[in-house]
Formats: sequence, C-alpha cells, structure tokens
Amino acid sequence: MSGEFIELKRECEAIEIPSGIHRFLPARTLVRIAQFLGTGYTVVSDFGCMYRVDGKDADALGLALPAAHDQAPIAASFREPMVWDQLRTVYDPEIPVNIADLGLIYSCEITALAEGGKRINIKMSMTAPGCGMGNVLKADVESKLSKLPEVKEVNVEVVLDPPWHPGLMSDAAKLQLGFDMDYGSPGYGSAPYTRSSR
Repeated sequence: MSGEFIELKRECEAIEIPSGIHRFLPARTLVRIAQFLGTGYTVVSDFGCMYRVDGKDADALGLALPAAHDQAPIAASFREPMVWDQLRTVYDPEIPVNIADLGLIYSCEITALAEGGKRINIKMSMTAPGCGMGNVLKADVESKLSKLPEVKEVNVEVVLDPPWHPGLMSDAAKLQLGFDMDYGSPGYGSAPYTRSSR
C-alpha cells in the first residue's frame, strides 16, 4: 500500500487497534493505508493511531468498493473445505496473514443438526492475551461461516489456554513473516510471541 496520507472524504466508522473500541473518524482525517486483506483496511492516522475500516466504507478512503466484499460462496452444497476457505479470508489487522495460517484456530467441529443443516463450533485464540480485537475477529468468523450453504448455527469461542505462539503458524506464514522454519518446533526453545502494541 502507498505510504502517502489521504484525507477521509466523509465521516467513517472504524475500530481502534488493538483496543477494539469503535470510533467515528471525522471527515478530512489524514490516514495512511497500511494493508487491505480480507474485507477490511488497516489504516494509520497522522497522529499514529491504528484503525480497521470495513471494506464497505472504501468510498470514505476515496476508493471503489472491493469487488469481493461480502460475496456469498457460489457452491450450493456444503463441504468441509469451504469452512477453511472462509477462515482464510479473515485477517489479523496488524499481521498480513490469515487467522488459519497464523494458527489461531484451535478446533473446528462440524455437526449435523437433527432438524437439518450444520452447526459449526470454532475455538480460536489471539496472538496476545487481552487483545481487544478478539470480539471483532470472532464476529468476522461468525459472519463468514454463517453464509455457507446449509449452515444454521455458528458458535465461536475465544480461548487463551494454551497461549498462542509462532510455532503454531503454517510454514507459509512463517516464510511470509520471515521466521526461521524450525521456530516453535519441539526442542527449538521458542518463547511466546509478543508485540509491544498489544
């Protein structure tokens, strides 16, 4: 993304990162787009605060609505890989890797309901305890999975035990973020991942 600041064209709803607090950014606020992944923009204001702006508010940034924003899956019948495909469209707003490859999904259980349809139970974690974005990412997952065919119920629980660490990331995520491929493997002596912003 460009490192140049742009002026918001109108008032815009945003979520402060990492607190998760909902804010309204006034028109003419200067922001720089740090990344666009999934359905949201991560922006940094000229006074250094970081926010997530939903793709539906792209016009406030002077951009066209993303083509893929809120499109439902095309397939007519449910298949388990569809769940993981949807999870890979949800991104941590500070790290350019989806939550599945980050290793934040601890369990995914799919059960058939007696009255027909599917229930999906997800246990997921955060990269740091106390992260205010937990409910935001939880809502993203619930929204994405509820759009799948035949899915009637989605339950997402955010858990912090065991704590997340970089060893849970996929090899692709480790490569993307510049981690040693053996980092977090048994015997490597990895320490829990921490970031000063959370």
